[in-house]
Amino acid sequence: MSRVKTSVVRRKRVKKVLKRAKGQWGDRSKQYLQAKRSLLHSDTYAYRDRKKRKIEFRQLWIARLNAAVRAAGMTYSRFINGLKKANVTLNRKMLAELAVNDAKVFQKIIEVAKG
Repeated sequence: MSRVKTSVVRRKRVKKVLKRAKGQWGDRSKQYLQAKRSLLHSDTYAYRDRKKRKIEFRQLWIARLNAAVRAAGMTYSRFINGLKKANVTLNRKMLAELAVNDAKVFQKIIEVAKG
């Protein structure tokens, strides 16, 4: 029996890791072990922050809605509660978009929430 040589496979693996680590600082972009370790961390941060981005955008939409609704003399909490009671199923992203870009339509939605 002969042994299995890994030169081609290993070179492919190393090149793939080093290509992904391009642009990183110092040895992280040049040495395989450093690059691999760095990529493990960066993948963890990327996964975490994809989740966090969704939370941050929702907070932004709520802040925009709160500002727009308070200008009309109402609170965010009462506004959302009024929409739920009126069976309006617009999400916060669309409501914030309307508040920023289409004030007339948003005013009508506020009237629906009040009524």
